[in-house]
Amino acid sequence: MLDRIEKIESEATAAIEVAGGTAELEELRVRYLGRKAELTTILRGIAELPAEQRGEVGGSANRTRTALEALLERRAGELDATELEAQLAEDQIDVTLPGAPAHPAGHLHLITRTTRQIEDVMAGLGYQVVEGPEIEHDYYNFTALNHPPGHPARMLQDTFYVQSHPDVLLRTHTSPVQIRAMEAQPPPIFVIMPGKVYRRDSDATHTPMFHQVEGLAIGEGITLADLQGTLEEMLKAIFGSEREARMRPHFFPFTEPSVEFDVSCFQCEGSGHLVGGERCNLCKGQGWIEVGGAGMVDPSVLGFVAESGYDPELVQGFAFGMGVERIAMLRHGVPDLRRFFDNDVRMLEQFS
Repeated sequence: MLDRIEKIESEATAAIEVAGGTAELEELRVRYLGRKAELTTILRGIAELPAEQRGEVGGSANRTRTALEALLERRAGELDATELEAQLAEDQIDVTLPGAPAHPAGHLHLITRTTRQIEDVMAGLGYQVVEGPEIEHDYYNFTALNHPPGHPARMLQDTFYVQSHPDVLLRTHTSPVQIRAMEAQPPPIFVIMPGKVYRRDSDATHTPMFHQVEGLAIGEGITLADLQGTLEEMLKAIFGSEREARMRPHFFPFTEPSVEFDVSCFQCEGSGHLVGGERCNLCKGQGWIEVGGAGMVDPSVLGFVAESGYDPELVQGFAFGMGVERIAMLRHGVPDLRRFFDNDVRMLEQFS
């Protein structure tokens, strides 16, 4: 029995010393020290040996088991270190290189891109870009723009007021910047005013927050014909050189006369019908698409800035405005205004 224990120790020691990996070492542990191993069987059978052999055989078997356990632990540490070094050498990463795959570069939101396009077009026509506060005073948002007390636009169901300051509100249009711009400089003035505006609307074509771009031109001898020419140049630059513009009578409190302006449909080329003869779904068969509102600045509005040099007897001009989201929807075929604000990457990535 003692000879067998010695042989087991010799075989196990030789095998453990040459083990090539942690997996192989685990197999050796199970073979020589596992529940079904020969050495374990000998230890379990000590009680069945004659009394005079139990002490010597038991002591030898336990010493062998302890020695093999220590050898396995030492060899496992050696193999772990070797395998870790090999893995680190194989998995070296150059941290100075970009990740793989590289993250795609971002891009401007479609609303921002459309706003900048309009700004570029108007800058080419000699207009400057000016901005104003989104939290506005009643005077600039309504009073100075010829909205008398009791005007529907002043009602709570249309406008967001600051509860603690009833004369302070979220601007409902960018027109207040017209008054601020005229207060800041004498005529002539040619400016456009992009920015966010706020109204109590929410459906497929309206949101509580949206974007507008307005234009203002004041000087001597400016007429409605100048407005027509400006609108034509702007709409051709945005929708294509073949486009035409038209104006229709309308009413706005701060312009007189007031008009709405349209662009000829770029899907049916203004005919109202598609190639197959069916009615154009974009212009609803009209051949024209409504874009925004405009008109000659009302003399009463100029009266609020007369001290800045805007004498309605000496100067006159026009103003126009349009929704940036509407322009983007028309140019890119977006059916629902709310998609611009959903932050759905699938939708946004289409306009990269």
